[in-house]
Amino acid sequence: MTTTEKSIKVAIIGLGNCASSLIQGIYYYGDDANGEASGLMHAELGGYKPSDIQIVAAYDIDTRKVGKDVSEALFVAPNCTAVFQSDVPFQDVTVKMGNILDGYSDHMEGYPDGRRFMPSDAVQSSKEDVVRHLQDTGVDVMMNYLPVGSQKATEFYAECALEAGVAFVNNIPVFIASNPEWADRFEKAGLPVIGDDIKAQLGATIVHRVLTDLFAKRGVAMDRTYQLNTGGNTDFLNMKNQNRLESKKESKTEAVQSVAASRIDDENIHVGPSDYVAWQNDNKVCFLRMEGRLFGDVPMNLELRLSVEDSPNSAGVAIDTIRCAKVALDRGQAGAIEGPSAFFCKHPPTQHTDDVARLMTEAFIEGGHVSTVSISAGDKQAIAEAG
Repeated sequence: MTTTEKSIKVAIIGLGNCASSLIQGIYYYGDDANGEASGLMHAELGGYKPSDIQIVAAYDIDTRKVGKDVSEALFVAPNCTAVFQSDVPFQDVTVKMGNILDGYSDHMEGYPDGRRFMPSDAVQSSKEDVVRHLQDTGVDVMMNYLPVGSQKATEFYAECALEAGVAFVNNIPVFIASNPEWADRFEKAGLPVIGDDIKAQLGATIVHRVLTDLFAKRGVAMDRTYQLNTGGNTDFLNMKNQNRLESKKESKTEAVQSVAASRIDDENIHVGPSDYVAWQNDNKVCFLRMEGRLFGDVPMNLELRLSVEDSPNSAGVAIDTIRCAKVALDRGQAGAIEGPSAFFCKHPPTQHTDDVARLMTEAFIEGGHVSTVSISAGDKQAIAEAG
């Protein structure tokens, strides 16, 4: 790959399966990404290609990753995602020991070596250490890939981003971009934040949202629904601790509720992780059921089974969020970036339908003005009504 003056320098927090897929994808597409690059909104976005993304800093807490070059840490246990780009060159970026806080659940130490977390006994990085490192490496965008439930750890790194002058992309369901106090702090610091909780390219929640929106548009009354998910990666193992699931369930549930014709009673909707099945590895299986009523209140139901490789399913979206965050940084846009947050994330500051969120994001990419995008008058009106 070539190195351009328009590089995007990125810090990765958590070198798990999602980070592995993201970095593999940078080299998979390289300089040759074209207009049909699968999984990307655009091969070139805001003047940036995937090959312009450079990983310059990385943090983890697992003893098998800390101290290794990023190129090696991507492929060590407990990572178990698909390897679609084994040729990831030496990055000359050593994985530093992070700050543990609530970044992992104790129960994960009780599993076989290939599955469990093995916390390093290296000295943990202080906020001052992280801020200095971010500044010394010239980081533009920080990607938060901590495990679900890492409230204190996420806030720690968000603080580091603020002090270092770094854009923040929050890929997990800890509420930063959608928390008015945090969003206001980023705005006052002149820094963009995109979040919260990344949507996959074609995952359980986006499929559930699209079908829920279809029910609403076709006048089908939805009475009840569930989304049950199983998987065998460390994300699902981490979520066996029910105490870490509150924000995840809220994020996924609100993503569906927000596009329903009318709000579904709490007892009639269940959206969330269901169980850890070790042999599934990074494969995620979703079981979806929707029950409703057609004309004359005649009952109907829909059942769907979706099987996807979980981490590559979000990696292209991650590349797009990085580029949108850098574009916002280039333009001096600060605070929660509404269009990209709504299109790329499950729990944005303001929920929009995916059609409207896409149009808002296209408008953002083209310069922030709806008039610069070739869309219909009706679509422009929908965006205007959405704010």
